[in-house]
Amino acid sequence: MTEATFVSRYEQRVAFVQNVLKKSPALGDEAARDLAVQVVYAIDHIPEPRR
Repeated sequence: MTEATFVSRYEQRVAFVQNVLKKSPALGDEAARDLAVQVVYAIDHIPEPRR
């Protein structure tokens, strides 16, 4: 039986941004992940009417 693994929406969003950032040859996995966390944090803190 295959066990289902829970992945939060936050982690899904971070992974999405990380994958986009990794397309740049200047960023490695760790740097892309660190930057993705910062991008998602910034987007989360933009007031809803401005998004």
